[in-house]
Amino acid sequence: MVEALFPNVNWLRLWDATLETLYMTVISVFFTFIIGVALGLVLFLTSKGNLWENKVINGITAGFVNLFRSIPFIILIVLLIPVTVAILGTMLGPSAALPALIFGAAPFYARMVEIGLREIDKGVIEASKAMGANNREIIFKVLLPESMPALMSGITVTAIALISYTAMAGVIGAGGLGDFAYREGFQRYNDDVTIAATIAVLILVFIVQFIGDRLTYVLDKR
Repeated sequence: MVEALFPNVNWLRLWDATLETLYMTVISVFFTFIIGVALGLVLFLTSKGNLWENKVINGITAGFVNLFRSIPFIILIVLLIPVTVAILGTMLGPSAALPALIFGAAPFYARMVEIGLREIDKGVIEASKAMGANNREIIFKVLLPESMPALMSGITVTAIALISYTAMAGVIGAGGLGDFAYREGFQRYNDDVTIAATIAVLILVFIVQFIGDRLTYVLDKR
């Protein structure tokens, strides 16, 4: 019955494309989390009234974040082609999409991190200071643990956005389900291939959302 509904689908190729999408998503989510948390901490800590208040650094960081958040992803991936070629020696394949995926998602996630940190009760920070905690201890033993549910919820949303980004990256040669749907579905007028790739993307999104929701629930101690 499945073969009757999807007569043109090469299932082995679909599986390979799914693995390529997973590869791009997992690697980019990992680096987006690291860079996003670092940028979010700088945005929060250098803002008015916080531990490292510094208007210049806050303004530069906010400008960088706002700039990369404002560029549409499909344009960003084209603009970063020289950087990608310089780093990886090619502009094709799943690995070549990683710089654009990370540069596109990390600033977006950094704002979520900043929002999560702002939701922490300032009384908790003041109490930590009163007990003699230094800045490093406040960051790693108070701010990050207290905001972890928000950080996990934010990275879940970002991971789903990254799955969409990988599909767009596939259109210009990054591989994955986007490339599969475009080249073997759209360009060859095989609608069943496009539908099969779409279903695979939806399954990935549902799995990521389920795992993210469970981890957020486990980390939320309230």
